[in-house]
Amino acid sequence: MSARLHEFRDGAALAEGLADRVSGVLADAVASRGRASIAVSGGSTPKAFFKALSNRDIDWGKVTITLVDERFVPADNPRSNHQLVADNLLQGKAKAAGFLPLYRDAGSAEEAATIVSGDAEALGHPFDVAILGMGTDGHTASFFPGGSRLAEAISPETPRGVITMEAEGAGETRLTFTFASLQDARLLVLHIEGQGKKDVLAAAEADGPESDMPIRAMLRRAATPIDIYWAP
Repeated sequence: MSARLHEFRDGAALAEGLADRVSGVLADAVASRGRASIAVSGGSTPKAFFKALSNRDIDWGKVTITLVDERFVPADNPRSNHQLVADNLLQGKAKAAGFLPLYRDAGSAEEAATIVSGDAEALGHPFDVAILGMGTDGHTASFFPGGSRLAEAISPETPRGVITMEAEGAGETRLTFTFASLQDARLLVLHIEGQGKKDVLAAAEADGPESDMPIRAMLRRAATPIDIYWAP
């Protein structure tokens, strides 16, 4: 298990520290390759980080932002992660960035996943940055305990790309990048806040099946050591 813990006094300090780190990696990628890519997580936790990152001086026109996972709902749905990114990250200086949505107006979530997987090939591999979150049940991305395609999603044999996932309590069908798509990002971050999430992380670092707490797949098998950013 290879992970590095970065602790901050509060969420605001974490947001600034993480924005500094991420912007540096993106700027280096643009300077060396002429483009950069970042996959971000949804939920309420990253809002402050998104706002901090949006004000960093990067050649945003050469950066593409996407999501590690998404609900199969249109962008104007209040539960859409697309809307979260549009309202908090694709603002200010970062408004010039490209955005690769996971939701598509397709006949089914499976069709949308196929379309997005093809479009994501244009980003190249690996992602420069991938920011993961974690639920209290130990899920990350849409790798849910008991998920309909969990074994496939976290298998290293499943190719890069987006697949669908359904799980009890997850609500809408999800679209999620596979383990292979995320685990070798040049910077791989787990962003968590609150003592409760730190306790969940401690449980995930203990022995147990990956199917019980899918974040274990990343902690145990990711090719890139995970940087854990945490604040109380």
